[in-house]
Amino acid sequence: MTQTTQKSAFITGASKGIGHAVAQALIADGYAVTITSRKADEIEQVAADLGAGARGVACDVKDPQAVQAAVDAHVQAFGGLDVLFVNAGVGHFGNVADLSIEQWQDVIDTNLSGAFYTVKAAIPALSERGGYIFTLSSLAGKNPLPGGGAYNASKFGLNGLSEVLNLDLRDRGIKVTQIMPGSVATHFNGHTPDQDKDAWKIQPEDLAQLTVDLLHMPERTLPSRVEVRPSRPPKK
Repeated sequence: MTQTTQKSAFITGASKGIGHAVAQALIADGYAVTITSRKADEIEQVAADLGAGARGVACDVKDPQAVQAAVDAHVQAFGGLDVLFVNAGVGHFGNVADLSIEQWQDVIDTNLSGAFYTVKAAIPALSERGGYIFTLSSLAGKNPLPGGGAYNASKFGLNGLSEVLNLDLRDRGIKVTQIMPGSVATHFNGHTPDQDKDAWKIQPEDLAQLTVDLLHMPERTLPSRVEVRPSRPPKK
């Protein structure tokens, strides 16, 4: 195993958007990072663009064996793990009567089961260094919306999982924060960010700054849930 004193982070769903912005911010803060995506060529190119200290790994979080292998490879490469940012997520929306079983399974298996698999794989390494887990949830984790049956269920579940993780892992020296943003200017659900039309939304770099700020909180203090909203949403 490579021995290093440099801190490191493992970020899922980081080819673009929030995960990519978090990777950039952590590298700037002195971390080595592993970023993951389901697309090998895409994530490898993104890692190359991020520069030294970034590894790109193809990994589908719905596959627990693949997640475990990716985390183990990170620990082998960097000698340990300090930060886990659970970000990979998908959304299928529609009336429950019309939502397919396959769509339901894709959302739950990615957003909730995938989060569990990722955390489970990382606990041993995080325990060694007293690490930090961030789960990227949503305000949809407390506010139901029409057509959000699968997505709401996954984020309500992720919030519950995150709160239990705090109770289960704090004696291991692991912090857990669930970040719950509202509208963010990302590619989520097929959206193409527009610099002008999306200017009112939370930007990925805003959540990246929040993540770094939380990491620099005094050790004795833990903001366990952070709700983030656009400060001036457009009037309806």
